[in-house]
Amino acid sequence: MTGSDTPPSFRLAYVPGVTPTKWVRIWNERLPDVPLTLVGVPAAEAFAALRTSDADAGFVRMPVDGADLSAIPLYTETTVVVVPKDHLVAAVEEITTEDLADEIVLHPLDDVLVWETLPGRPAFERPATTADAIELVAAGIGVLVVPQSLARLHHRKDLTYRTVSDAPASRIALSWPEEKTTDLVEEFIGIVRGRTVNSTRGRQPTPPQPKQRKAAAGAGGKTGGKAGGAKAGGAKSGAGKPAARSGGKSGGKPAAKRGGKPRGRR
Repeated sequence: MTGSDTPPSFRLAYVPGVTPTKWVRIWNERLPDVPLTLVGVPAAEAFAALRTSDADAGFVRMPVDGADLSAIPLYTETTVVVVPKDHLVAAVEEITTEDLADEIVLHPLDDVLVWETLPGRPAFERPATTADAIELVAAGIGVLVVPQSLARLHHRKDLTYRTVSDAPASRIALSWPEEKTTDLVEEFIGIVRGRTVNSTRGRQPTPPQPKQRKAAAGAGGKTGGKAGGAKAGGAKSGAGKPAARSGGKSGGKPAAKRGGKPRGRR
C-alpha cells in the first residue's frame, strides 16, 4: 500500500487534566470515516509529540515553546490547594498564598504552574510526580497547589481542595505544527471553536452580483410605476367625471326618461 492509499486518520494528544471527550464525540459525528486516536502525554512531553508527528494536534499547557508551533488559547483553569479533609483550610471556600505561609507546600518535578515565589515552606525533597505529591498530602506531610483539573484527576475520598485566589493559573491551548496545518487540523480547529457543520470558516457572505442588483432595481421600478398609475387613475375618476353623469346620480333618473313615461288615465 502506497502513502497515497493510506486511509486518513487523526491523532490527538492531550495532557493530564484535559478531558477531550466532548470534542471527540463531535468529530466522530461529523467525520465517521476518519478515526481519531487519543494520545495521552505528560505535559513536559506534549510539544515533542507534536514535533515528531506522534500527534497531529494536541491540548497542551501554555506557554507554547517555539515559534514553529501554532496555538489557540482555550481556557484558564482555577488553581486550588489540595489538603486533608480535616485540615483547617477545608473550613473556608477560598484562601490566598499568604494563608499557606506556615505550611509545607510540595513542589513536584512535573509541576505545571509557573511560580515567581513559591508559597509556604519547602519540603526536604521534591516529589517526582503530582501523583506522588498527592500521596504525601494524604499522609499529612504537606499540601499541594495545582490546577483544579489535576486535583479532580487525582481525587481521593480523604482529600479535598480549596481555591487559591492569587496563585498562578494554568492555561490550556490547542496546538499543532504550523507547517502541518492540514485539512483535518482545520476541521478539528472548527470543532473546538464551536463552528457548525454549515460554517464557512469565517468567510463573508457573497455580495449580490450586478445582474441581481439590476433585476432587483427593475422590479422596484415596476412596482413603483403601478402604484403611481393607480393613484393617478383614482384622481381622474374622482374629479374628472362628466357633470351630467354626476347630476344623474344626485338627482335620480335622466330627464329624457322622465318625460317619455305615459301618464295614467283619469
